[in-house]
Amino acid sequence: MPFNTHILQTAFLLALSNLFMTVAWYAHLKHLNDKPWWIAALVSWGVAFFEYMLQVPANRIGFQTLSLPQLKIMQEVITLLVFVPFAVLYLREPLSWNYLWAGLCLVGAVFFIFRA
Repeated sequence: MPFNTHILQTAFLLALSNLFMTVAWYAHLKHLNDKPWWIAALVSWGVAFFEYMLQVPANRIGFQTLSLPQLKIMQEVITLLVFVPFAVLYLREPLSWNYLWAGLCLVGAVFFIFRA
């Protein structure tokens, strides 16, 4: 599969989308933990709107070149690449070896889904 601009555009949009998704899913744990859950849900839905505004075009662009399973694995790898720095730097979670092992599992997934 030759590299093309669709893959680059897809990766870029998915990275931005995942940043919004990670904020929507987890930032309320740090900033809204003293509020009722439904307030956190409403705020998260507001943030998730921007995630979908990036994720939907990313998938449409990516599907021009990638198969659906390839697109999904790409998204999962990007999710981990966004989540780990967010968890460690923003939420102050300790970095553990489990992140490395999860990443290696995803490397295996990439190998199998993208091989001819």
